[in-house]
Formats: sequence, C-alpha cells, structure tokens
Amino acid sequence: MNIFLHDLNQAYTTSQLPNNDNTNLRYLDYAAIEQQMSMTGASMFWLDILHGCKLDQPLSLPFDRYRLSNQHRTGCGTSVSFDIGQDLSHDFLIHASSNNISIEHLTFAIYFIFLFKLTNGQTDVCLAMNINNNRYRDELKSIIGLFENVIPLRCQLDPHWSFHQLLEHVREITTNSMKYSYFPLQHILNQHPHISKHAFLDTSLEFISCIKNNDNNTIMIGDSQLVPGSFSININKDEILSVSDFSLSMHHDLNMNQLSCTINASLDLFNRDTVEKISQRFHSILNQLSASIIESRINRPIYELSLILSNEQYLMQSLNNTQASFSSSTTCIHHEFVCQVMKHPQKLAVELDEQSLTY
Repeated sequence: MNIFLHDLNQAYTTSQLPNNDNTNLRYLDYAAIEQQMSMTGASMFWLDILHGCKLDQPLSLPFDRYRLSNQHRTGCGTSVSFDIGQDLSHDFLIHASSNNISIEHLTFAIYFIFLFKLTNGQTDVCLAMNINNNRYRDELKSIIGLFENVIPLRCQLDPHWSFHQLLEHVREITTNSMKYSYFPLQHILNQHPHISKHAFLDTSLEFISCIKNNDNNTIMIGDSQLVPGSFSININKDEILSVSDFSLSMHHDLNMNQLSCTINASLDLFNRDTVEKISQRFHSILNQLSASIIESRINRPIYELSLILSNEQYLMQSLNNTQASFSSSTTCIHHEFVCQVMKHPQKLAVELDEQSLTY
C-alpha cells in the first residue's frame, strides 16, 4: 500500500507517472521471470527440511471440542489482542539488539516455546508462516504486486536447550526457509502426495512491523487529504472470520517501538474463554523470559518454564496444604498408649479371634 501511495503522490504532484515501463521492472516481468526460474534447489531444500515431518497430524492444542473428519470449517473465529507493554517490549528489543538477532526471530522462538509447553512437550513443531512482504530482492521493493506466500516453518527443539540456544536455531531455520520462500506452497504440498490433509496449515504465525498513523488514518496526497471509508460486516462483535484453527500475530509498532500480540482461534474448536486463558498463559511465558533476561538466567532450560498462572499456583498450594494442627505436641506412639491406659484402662485395645485385651 505504501508503494502505491508513494507513486500516487508523485503522479499527483508532478502530473507524471513515476515509472517508465520500457526500462523499469514491472510485476508482469517478475511473474514471467519467476516462471522461468530454476526451482531445483528450492525443491530439494523443502523436500529435505520436511523429511520425516508428520504434516498430516495437528498439534495437540487444548481444544474444547474436535472437528469431525467430514465436518466443514464454519469460518467463525474469535480474537484476543493485547499490548505486551513498554517494559517487556524494551527487554526483548534490547536483548535482540545486543545479541544481533532480529525481533522477528525472537518472537518466533517465544512462540515455539509456548507451543512446546501448550502441547505438553511436543518437540517437532511445524507451522504455516505467513509472509506478507516476500520481496526477497532489492529490485522488487518498488513494484506493486502480490508478493505473499505461505511456507512451512519446522522447529525441532530440545527441551534442555536454553532460550539463547533456541534463538540461534530459530534464526537458522527461518533464514534458510526465507531463502526459498519463493517456492509456491502448492509445489511443496505436491511433494507429499500421500497426505490428503496438511494439518500444519491449521496453525500459523506471522510478524508484522509497521509505522502506525495516529492521525485517524489520514493520508495526504499532495495538498489533498484522503480518509478511508468505513464498512461493516454483520458478525458478532466477539467473532472474526478465521481461516485457520489457531494463529498468532506479533506486531511491532515502529513509532512507539512497542510489541503487541493477537491470537486468533476457530470457534469450531475453542470457546472464547479458553482463548482468553491461552493468551494469559502466553503473557506469563513472556514475563518469565523477561525475568530470565534481567536476572541473567538466560541459560535456564526451556522445559523449566511454566504455563501455570498465579491464581492456579495459589489453588494448587491450598489443595496441597494438608498439614493439620494438634493441641498437644507430637509424641511417640508408646507414649500415646500410656495416655490411653491412664484415660481408659478398661476399654478394649486389641481384638483377635474372639480374644481381647484392654489398655
């Protein structure tokens, strides 16, 4: 959209089109070149990286119900959004910068930790990564066109890894996958003809970095002002249109230098309150990782992180608090027998085979 607005502003103010179709690369040219590109290297990469991956098995998420094999997706979903906050955002942004790691890779690593815990220890996780701006060459950055794709992102983690070790692994797999992100998703799926349903597409993630316009979305073209028109869809305020079962979007506001998160889930599988509880657990993971960074405990194994919320910890402690208080101090068992003899000398103490003994 920014490319279009830039070209529109330039055409409006100069009364000339900014591009010369005879010399500049056009999207049509790119599409033709892509058709002629050799896909051998990309094909081998995706075949190798997904070898042994169970693409047809969905993640073991805490569903409230399951979709039958012959049941169609309704498309109804629910969404929970929250700001991570200035303090947490600052901690993660500083950690990423000081370790020469992009904030995108850091948020992906956090999401893989979260899914590892949410699925009760699933270590081989494959997701659908939405790429909203797949302009992998400088020549493509000024072209208006569709540069979106969906690619698998597979993470095979070790529960004993530290957060830093997982970060390095996620950076490697994401960087390598992005090199071949031009390979069409349908070609990747065609490499596995024995799979009828590619369940990894039901769980997705994306990272969006943008500059938010705080002036009521006002757009200036020359000396003229454009205001986007509003529209509405007749849908419950708590519901959204959902194309996947579970997805997470991380947003980086470059103006505020702050992170926010949106979790979308299908109402076919989740209740609204379950999604809200999941978002609370994700925020808890963020707080624990931030504390590990601040307290220099970054080598802490990721399996030690917990999804248990503070109110749940309190409930567990109260249930396990079975200690009973006694009026007298604890004594040995033979002392108790002596006390019983003194209190009830004629009462029966032992019965066996119709014989009995008093205290």
